[in-house]
Amino acid sequence: MKTLFIASLLLPLSLSLGAAAVAAEPTAQQNKMKTCNADAAGKKGDERKAFMKECLSAKPAAKPTQQDKMKQCNADATGKKGDERKAFMKQCLSSK
Repeated sequence: MKTLFIASLLLPLSLSLGAAAVAAEPTAQQNKMKTCNADAAGKKGDERKAFMKECLSAKPAAKPTQQDKMKQCNADATGKKGDERKAFMKQCLSSK
C-alpha cells in the first residue's frame, strides 16, 4: 500500500520531467545527425554507412584567429594607401 502511494506521488513528477526533456532544444550532435542524414539521402548500405561515419566524425571548420584575419586583410589591401587603406582595414577587420 505504501509503495502504491509513493508511486502515485512520483508519477506526475516523472511525466512532467519527461515532457520538459522533449521540449528542449536539440543538441549540436542531434543537429549534426539531422544534417548528415539529409545529405545521405539516396545512399544505401555500405555507401551510406561510410558517408555517415565520415560526416558525423568531421570537425567543424576552425574559426580564423585575429592574426589570420589580419594577414588576409593586409593581402587584400595591397595597392591601397592612406585613408583608403585605413578605412578598408577597419571594415575588413571588423567584419565577421
